[in-house]
Amino acid sequence: MSLHNPSRRELLLAALSATAVSALPGLALAADASPADARFSKLLDDIAEEVLRLSPTSATGLGLDKGPRTALKSQLEDLSPAGDKAWAEEVKSIQARLRAINRATLSANAQIRYDTIAYAAESGLQGLRFPFGGAASGFNGGTAPFPVTQQDGTITRLPEFLDSQHQIADAADAEAYLARLAGMAKLLDDETARIEEQAGKGIMPPDFICKTALGQLQDFRKTAAADQKLVTSVTERAQKLNLAGDWHARALKLVEGSVYPALDRQIAAFGKAAAKATNVAGVHRLPDGAAYYEWALRLGTSTTHSAREIHAIGLEQNKQLQSRIDAILKKQGITQGTVGQRLLGLTKDPQRFYADNDKGREELIAFCNERVAAVRKLMPQISHLNMQAPLQIKRVPVDIQDGAPLGYMNFASLDGSRPAIYYVNLKSTTLWPKSELSTLTAHEGIPGHAWQGAYLAEHHDELPLISSLIGFNAFVEGWALYAEQLVDEFGLYANDPFSQIGYLQAQQFRACRLVVDTGIHAMQWTREQAIRFLVENTGRGQQAMTSEIDRYTVSPGQACGYKMGHNEILRQRQRAQKALGGKFDLAGFNDALVESCGVPLTVLPTVIDRYINAQRAKQQKA
Repeated sequence: MSLHNPSRRELLLAALSATAVSALPGLALAADASPADARFSKLLDDIAEEVLRLSPTSATGLGLDKGPRTALKSQLEDLSPAGDKAWAEEVKSIQARLRAINRATLSANAQIRYDTIAYAAESGLQGLRFPFGGAASGFNGGTAPFPVTQQDGTITRLPEFLDSQHQIADAADAEAYLARLAGMAKLLDDETARIEEQAGKGIMPPDFICKTALGQLQDFRKTAAADQKLVTSVTERAQKLNLAGDWHARALKLVEGSVYPALDRQIAAFGKAAAKATNVAGVHRLPDGAAYYEWALRLGTSTTHSAREIHAIGLEQNKQLQSRIDAILKKQGITQGTVGQRLLGLTKDPQRFYADNDKGREELIAFCNERVAAVRKLMPQISHLNMQAPLQIKRVPVDIQDGAPLGYMNFASLDGSRPAIYYVNLKSTTLWPKSELSTLTAHEGIPGHAWQGAYLAEHHDELPLISSLIGFNAFVEGWALYAEQLVDEFGLYANDPFSQIGYLQAQQFRACRLVVDTGIHAMQWTREQAIRFLVENTGRGQQAMTSEIDRYTVSPGQACGYKMGHNEILRQRQRAQKALGGKFDLAGFNDALVESCGVPLTVLPTVIDRYINAQRAKQQKA
């Protein structure tokens, strides 16, 4: 997950978000590459540099803001109409340059990349018809119709980004930090202008979202400037390095003199807009909302399935998974009530949770680290890649935990200066039963997001830069869901039935996401109806499920990528097993997925075709 300040700009970024094209095994440009492949590789390099210039925080997140790109370290994205226009022109330019290339002259591997970019550019250009919001950038995927919500906007993203991703090694880095801090006021004002523009058209988040988001903005503003992470982060790091200069006073002046006044303007504008908000959760209420949601599903799933088809898939897979959970519960002597009621009953047992205090939070994170260590021992059976995949586990910062997801990941930088960071929302430890933490850690950590991201970092010299910039939601989340399944298949829960229930409950939860996301946005479900469906079917707590439904409300389509991606990966695995028979190597198949760096689900069959053909060729030589 990278810095995300949603605006119409990001709708344009959608076209580029999918240009995180794959680098299949051996897809780095060979010394003897054909002239056509060489020209195409140069185009990919050009696009990558253009994207970095338009998204300077992406350069920082990946550790690429050095050398000839040093200037990017002082910059932030342009969220103004001029920034929107720059992205629009970039997207159109990408498509034009692609069309100037004769696809038939490219190698088979390069054709996969070409098809991936073409799919992505077309998807993004289709989004230009909508007058609001846009696709979320980075590894998170999905859409963001509103500039500021409980999980989107400058206040929820930039302070943690500056603290955890903006590296400070010398005075120049600290100056770059202050330059970004100075630019924060413009980001806030550009968002505020967007809020006012949209409110004039009756476009704003639902009232329950507005209440949470406005509360977060107000709470941030109540904190004394001297105590803000924006000030303390640069102050403390400069002191440790003995950097000459009054960094504290300069940062404090920027927050008090620029950032806080801009935040006051945003709070006033947001409060005014919120006064007219309704309680309708779905984007169907927005201008051209039905078509917008179709586009959101295309971005979120990289398929052409309709909302009704996805809804039906979710209902059927929910039943299948409930049946498996039911069998395990009965073996434990838990037989009374529906599956959801029995699972919800388990949440009433305080022994299933860590203490809801700082000590309990420390113990929870320690347990997650233990789970990472246990899975690392399994990795030689799961993958042949032999990667280091450094990983840090942290709680979601307190100042954004109210609106943050329950767990998420920031990929490692490409230069090795920062490991992957897996965040757990610990607003309350009751959000996380102990039996669900192993699966969460497999998803966010090893062999999930952290492992997939490690390939990009540890092999970046061999890969096109564009492959490390932005990924595909359904692939990235589908892989992480598949990773949850792998650790179960390799016996992590063999003697732990309740953790296996937690694993199956997590899979079932993703099936239910297909139901509620489409329910809210296409079938006019209410917020309460969606929350009730999740609680009754998954047995998860009301507080956690309310947070989840609120997330889907402001990021339509994104939650559908998980199970749709998982389903397609399993289909491709079954196909490869059938094609290769006894010669099928699970670790080799897993590596083919990771080495693809992420592709749309529509392109994944071609990736696996090439894997199958390569394996057959090896067998013939043997």
